[in-house]
Order: sequence, then structure tokens, then C-alpha cells
Amino acid sequence: MKGIILHGGAGTRLRPLTFSGPKQLIPVANKPVSQYVLEDLVSSGVKEIAIVLGKTFPELVKEYYRDGSAFGAKITYIYQGKPLGIAHAVKLCKDFVGNDKFVVYLGDQILQSGISQYLEKFLSQDYDAMILLKEVEDPSRYGVAEFDDKGNLVKLVEKPKTPPSKYALVGIYFFKPVVFEAIEDLKPSWRGELEITDTIQIMLERNYKVGYEILKGWWFDTGKSEDILAVNAKILDERAKEEISGEIKNSKIEGRVEVGKGTKILNSIIRGPLTIGENCIIENSYIGPYTSIGRNSKIVESSIEYCIILEGASIIGVERLEESLVGRYAKVVKEKSNRKLLKLNVGDYSEVTF
Repeated sequence: MKGIILHGGAGTRLRPLTFSGPKQLIPVANKPVSQYVLEDLVSSGVKEIAIVLGKTFPELVKEYYRDGSAFGAKITYIYQGKPLGIAHAVKLCKDFVGNDKFVVYLGDQILQSGISQYLEKFLSQDYDAMILLKEVEDPSRYGVAEFDDKGNLVKLVEKPKTPPSKYALVGIYFFKPVVFEAIEDLKPSWRGELEITDTIQIMLERNYKVGYEILKGWWFDTGKSEDILAVNAKILDERAKEEISGEIKNSKIEGRVEVGKGTKILNSIIRGPLTIGENCIIENSYIGPYTSIGRNSKIVESSIEYCIILEGASIIGVERLEESLVGRYAKVVKEKSNRKLLKLNVGDYSEVTF
């Protein structure tokens, strides 16, 4: 069994963060989103993995994962370049897959309980393809499944205006190599892409054995800042540990708090669940629940809660910061003078609410 992680896409809904790196490397609970994907595959026994790279800083992906050995995997890199569809990305992996069964996993997806039980079902039922479905409130944003009266999967529709059901396709697909025969017969959709939904539809029409499973637990497609913040809170709530490696002085630590090596917490209140990376300075501040602070960050005389602060950022003199995503090496500083002054140096696609 082999794995394919799709690491492309422009990440336009997460700008300006994706001007300096791919969306899948944005950290959640101080770990890149796609690392959760890689770890899920490895823990499920899938260790030969291809990462399909897009145009957005592919070198950063290779620099982070390298050959995969640090994660217990063997990684092959395949360049897609332009986002020409999931099926196009899969097609590029034909030589990598060979005669093996494989799983395709979008690099911006996070599941509560992972894929191991579904992988076992795919193998035990000898399906040609298997998809995961999840009931959602707004299925028009996704590929959607249609069933007959007996509950059999009969059709898949990509982002329909009138959805035939509330069951959306999760971005994880299990295939035998016969899928490449269907991909060869694909024509680009109105978006100019080779759609994975069209691929599976061809397999259904040709009476291939296509199964489905309803996903248990939560699922996040981390395409927007509010999704990133929500999954950060979920993971901290379920997985944060009480693990203090830094220096704590004249401070109060409550709940499950992770503090990295070399971090100094001075005259502050830290209330978990939250995680603080290595070599940070937290001074005269309050850090509230569901916050992740990247390494080498500095928080002074500030109060923050339900935030993601990326590596090297500085928050100084900010009375209250909530529900915010602060990028790498960004500075949020209160003007010391008594003037009612708002001074900004804001990049393209940034958002400022005050």
C-alpha cells in the first residue's frame, strides 16, 4: 500500500500567510497541517509516500520533510506545478504507484481519528475504489454523493447548486491501479481541471466495485483562517499535554500547558489548553486557552486568547488579542505615546479589525 499527499493549491483564502509558504505548512498546535496527514499515513502502515508539489514554495516542503526518514516514511517528490485537478495529480503518480493499491490524501485535511479503520475496510472488501463521506451543512461547497433507494452510491457531483444529499466527499480516496484507466478517459471540467469526482463517476458507470464509508468524528478542510483556528482549538482540547520544559518565574500555570525548551515565562498567567514553542519570551502577559505560539516569539505586556502566533512574531503592549492568526516574524506593537494613533504596515490580502 502506498500513499499520495497532495501539497498543491494557491491557498488564496489564507492570504497573506500563503505569500510566504504553502497552506499545508501553516502550523496547527505548532505542527504543520500536512504533518498530521503524513503521521496518519505512517501510523496506518503506509510508509512509501509521494508528495505532489504545486507552484507555491515547493522547496519549503522538501526542506521540511526531506527524505521522510525523520517521520518514519520514504518520500518521493512529484511536481504538478499548475493546479490542474486532483485526478491530474494522481495521474502523475502512475509510475510511483506501479501495481500497488494506494490512498490519496489531500494535505490540508485533518481527521479526528485518522484513516486506519477505513484503510482496513478498503483492503478487506477488495474494492476498486473507496471514498469517505461526511454529512455537512452546506454540501454545495464540496463534491457530493447521490444514492439510490437502497443506499447504493450511484453518482458524484462536484459543487452542485442543488445537492442530491448532505454527504460531502472528504479529501481522502482509496484506489487500485485500475483508476488510471478511468483517468485516461477524462476530459477537463468547466474549471479546466481533471476532476476526481468525474474519475470515480466513470468507475461507477463501468461497474467497478466502488465503496464508501461514513466518516466518524470531526473533519476539517483547513482552507480558511477560521478553519485553522477551529482545528487548532480542537487539537489542543483533545491532545495538549502538561509538559513544561522552559523556565517559569513568578508566573501561574493552569491546565494542560506545553512549554518548549529555552522558553522563559516571567510574571505571567498561562491558562491551557495551549502550546508555546521553544525559545519564546512571555513577560507580564496573559495567554489564554486554545492558543498556539510558535518558536522564537515574544509576547510582552499583552493578553491573547484563541490565537495562532507563528514563528518569530512579536506581540507587545496589546491589551486584548483574540481569534487572530499572526504570521511569521510579524510585529503587533502598541504605540507608546498618548496620541490616538493607529500605525499600520499591512501587506496584500491582510485583514485588520479594530
